[in-house]
Amino acid sequence: MRQDASVEATNACSHGGVYSVDPRLVRIDCSSSVNPLGPPARAVSAIRRNARDLVPRYPDPQCSDLKKSLARYVDVKSDWITVGNGAVEIIYWFAQAFAGKRVVIPAPTFCEYELASRKAGAQVTLVPLRDFELVPDLIVEKAVGADAVFLCNPNNPTGILSTPQVKRIIEHVGSKTKVLLDECFIELVDYPGRNSMIGLAEEHDNLIILRSLTKSFGLAGLRVGYSVCNPALSKRLAAGSVPWNVNGLAQVAGVAALAEKRYLERARSLIKRERRFLADRIGRLKTFRACRSDTNFFMIRLLDRNSTEFRNSLLKNTGILVRDCSTFAGMGSHHIRVAVRTRRENALLVKALESFDRDG
Repeated sequence: MRQDASVEATNACSHGGVYSVDPRLVRIDCSSSVNPLGPPARAVSAIRRNARDLVPRYPDPQCSDLKKSLARYVDVKSDWITVGNGAVEIIYWFAQAFAGKRVVIPAPTFCEYELASRKAGAQVTLVPLRDFELVPDLIVEKAVGADAVFLCNPNNPTGILSTPQVKRIIEHVGSKTKVLLDECFIELVDYPGRNSMIGLAEEHDNLIILRSLTKSFGLAGLRVGYSVCNPALSKRLAAGSVPWNVNGLAQVAGVAALAEKRYLERARSLIKRERRFLADRIGRLKTFRACRSDTNFFMIRLLDRNSTEFRNSLLKNTGILVRDCSTFAGMGSHHIRVAVRTRRENALLVKALESFDRDG
């Protein structure tokens, strides 16, 4: 399917998760692409152990211990780290600091890039994907004179890694144009070390890497995001922050999560195995087509079904919530996105799809 037609800007930003619908209906949430292992045991223990002391105390506004742990984790100095109340907060800081008059955003992708930019007063140029892939030369061309470019690798909602294309864009976009590269799902691909661009941050003074403990370490409810960039950019980003933006329990849980050395390795192994299981089983169906993905979620093309109506029917009849992709700019109304979960949950998803396949 080609995605190179013009795309329209969005006026709203919808997300998945149990609160996107009536939460009482949700038995299994396949709409939120969070690590299927759940939070690391050490993170949960840290919350329980520290709750009595930290709840009545203002948190460290500098997130000093968490910054040190993150710096060790990605092998940079602490002044290269900025911590936010989730990655989304840093997206809005970036837009306020660097969006200027015009930004360039591939589409479809995460909608908050566009909303943050418009809130900052910038004009948004959406550049359509082609067969769900980045077209680097087109993005570089559209970025001439732009203040900022947003990139996402692997992309959301497609789940596709575009590492060579992203690298080409970073290396050829103008040095005055700031680049925010969202790597919030990079730790859940098969080979994150080969695909992360953190190493390029030292070479490119206009590059900011965005990461999150939400997706990789299953800490969605705690809201911990961070960026990696040179100290000058980091200071400009942090200028948009408010005091005590990251709560104390989130900070200690983040430190504890980063100390679980084999957690992500186990998660990647599970995701790789279960992604294959889902792709194989969905591939046997007549009215659903699983799209290629490199991470812990993937899109499913619906044949002769509307994605919003199907999301609602699936939830009502089975209690399984999937992500309706029609709210992503340029996607149309024939795709849903599903998260890779545990085998039990994935088997129930397949069974639910099979029931609709027979009725289709």
